[in-house]
Amino acid sequence: MELIKQNTQSQIIKSLTIIFLGSIVLAISAKIKIPFYPVPMTMQTFVVLFLGISFGYKVALSAVGLYLLEGIMGLPVFSNSPEKGVGLVYFTGPTMGYLIGFLTACFLASFIKLNDNYLIIFTKLILSVSTIYIFGVLWLGTLIGWDKPIIELGVVPFLLAEIFKIALLTVLAKKILKFRKFI
Repeated sequence: MELIKQNTQSQIIKSLTIIFLGSIVLAISAKIKIPFYPVPMTMQTFVVLFLGISFGYKVALSAVGLYLLEGIMGLPVFSNSPEKGVGLVYFTGPTMGYLIGFLTACFLASFIKLNDNYLIIFTKLILSVSTIYIFGVLWLGTLIGWDKPIIELGVVPFLLAEIFKIALLTVLAKKILKFRKFI
């Protein structure tokens, strides 16, 4: 009985550590901007999907949720903070839908399995990242108006970068899942 209790405590500590580190990596990925026309590309969506594939939906949702909570509380973890604001004011700005979409994306990415072929992995990742853009466009349209070119502003500039990130994750997914057994 003592061994089970000790093992459970060890697992909780390990999970909490991964959640904390996941939120830090996500914050760092928001600050890494790769020059990309017309808008710079960050690695946030890559990290969100990576968390889902690597650690499953419970840990991934917790890490992304912690990241969002850190940002809402005023820590400068979001991509354009503190330059364009911090806290709840920044969170409820034009990017809120995308940030909320991170939760659904990491959840859906966690359903990738080792025996999935590359086409299925690619499709699941496309579906996962699509939820980020669906929530993003819904919020953007609500915020700035549906008469604006929200797809051209909030989706099109990022498509090429997303395909690159998804292709990279598709190739790495089976290796990530094999490594997951040791965590």
